[in-house]
Amino acid sequence: MVQEENFQLNNPKVINAWAMFDWANSVYYLIISTAIFPVYFTGIVDDHFLILGIPFSDTSFLAFCITSVYLVLAFLSPILSGIADYGGNKKRFLLAFTLLGSSACICLWGFQNMGTLWVGMTGYALATIGAAGGLVFYNAFLPEIVSEDKYDAVSARGFALGYIGSVILLVFNLLMIEKFEVFGFTDKASATRIAFVTVGLWWMGFAQYTIRNLPGNKSEKPIWKSINKGYTEIRKVFSALQGQVDLKNFLLSYLFYNAGVQTVIYMATVFADKELHFQTVDLIILVLIIQLIGAMGAYFFAWLSKKYKNKVALTVTLVIWAMICVLASFVADKAQFYIIGMFVGLVLGGVQSLSRASYAKIIPKRTTDTTSYFSFYDVVEKCSIVIGTFSFGIIENITGSMRTSALALGIFFLVGILLLRRVHFRTGTAE
Repeated sequence: MVQEENFQLNNPKVINAWAMFDWANSVYYLIISTAIFPVYFTGIVDDHFLILGIPFSDTSFLAFCITSVYLVLAFLSPILSGIADYGGNKKRFLLAFTLLGSSACICLWGFQNMGTLWVGMTGYALATIGAAGGLVFYNAFLPEIVSEDKYDAVSARGFALGYIGSVILLVFNLLMIEKFEVFGFTDKASATRIAFVTVGLWWMGFAQYTIRNLPGNKSEKPIWKSINKGYTEIRKVFSALQGQVDLKNFLLSYLFYNAGVQTVIYMATVFADKELHFQTVDLIILVLIIQLIGAMGAYFFAWLSKKYKNKVALTVTLVIWAMICVLASFVADKAQFYIIGMFVGLVLGGVQSLSRASYAKIIPKRTTDTTSYFSFYDVVEKCSIVIGTFSFGIIENITGSMRTSALALGIFFLVGILLLRRVHFRTGTAE
């Protein structure tokens, strides 16, 4: 294990720098993966087309693209985290993925029509790899910079900053798209592609504060020696799970319920656009509802977990998520979908921050190999996205109905709840 440079635990400056990374990279998750790019994609791509003789709808093709990217990430992340942990380069790789992802967002300017579909898919894939690949290094810093009693609050701070920062840029971008002539653009499409560029610049710029202030590592080990280290550590964690029933059950629960969470995040605006014919103004209202309530929700569930422990708070979020899937399959108008959006906002930040904090509490207390454990967590997260988006895409492609796909997602949450009931946390932490 690499020896860290000495630094003060619970240092406010370090904590702020860590949380600021959510402010920087959350614009990708909101604008590219959730709000603007999916709608732009379905507007550019034909409703139905063939690839190698296989028929696709635009929405199922987008879901399968997400599936493919995260399948690659599931295999890639153990290698990268192994290199980072063994070579002591977490901060270096965090910077590398930031530059990759932000640059890819800027390159999305070239996605203009079906003829440049490869540009859109390549840019989207690399941006996703940049965002998701960097999170394993970012998450692994949490137990290294704060004491266990502060996991929930610091994790919630990161998510809250992410919601606030991303919504600021989103509102600006949506106004730029809606009033494109005021900003000097010839049409909405040109303004939208510039919005992708602003995401890259925002992400790249604000992340520098995090990179400068997070603690570094001392290491003289060459990277090439740690190529297989990631899979070795993953196998070690997998073997350790056989004797850690609660940790195994938590990860299985997370695999299922996160499949539902992430698929809703990726497909919500496409659902609103195609099923309810949302316009730009409608999307502004919807996203503002989700993001602003999400910031409050992260803190609310941090308070709920402090009062009733993580397991209770997390179960509450999953019950609400299951209800959301059922309601979405029957939603009839925009007003009803806004109400659903309020519930999504309430539990979105809560389920994410509680999951990260709960996992940090349930891993072996005296382990010094946090990167390996969070790498395994990251692989599980990516596998859950593969399962969720593939299920959504295949059901929509077969039935022709996104509503049926939404209803099916509710099953993932029910399974997650049942598995979570079998988890026992360390006394005095998350039970």
